[in-house]
Amino acid sequence: MGWILAAKLGYSALFFASFLAATIVPFSSEAILAGMLLGNFDVVACIALATAGNWLGGMTGYWLGYLGKWEWLEKYFNIPKDRLNNWHKRLHRYGVALAFFCWLPSVGDFIAVGLGFIRSNVVMVALLMLAGKLIRYMVVAWLIVEGKLLF
Repeated sequence: MGWILAAKLGYSALFFASFLAATIVPFSSEAILAGMLLGNFDVVACIALATAGNWLGGMTGYWLGYLGKWEWLEKYFNIPKDRLNNWHKRLHRYGVALAFFCWLPSVGDFIAVGLGFIRSNVVMVALLMLAGKLIRYMVVAWLIVEGKLLF
């Protein structure tokens, strides 16, 4: 599916897929990236667009968290207060450094939202998140390109 989407929509599909992958929507931007790189799209452009889309998706999560309130999580999502306190302590213990790990599947989305909830420094979150996501896509692209050369 990713290959077909990449062939028809190109770079915009990669950007949009990467944005979605950084939200709570379960989506794999790597499939689109692989399809494009194997289809001989420009490597640098693919890495840049995947990183930009994923970073903007992550920052959207941050801002949604920033607008949220801890009480809402307990009230509307039935999350026990002790569990919220545990997450609050963890987020404060590791702080803005967690933003680098927002590229991690599943938990990265929640890290971004959590950093918004605790009102972490937006500039540091943005820079560390961007660095983590850029490194991720560089490694994925390298593995795809080098893997293609092996076969």
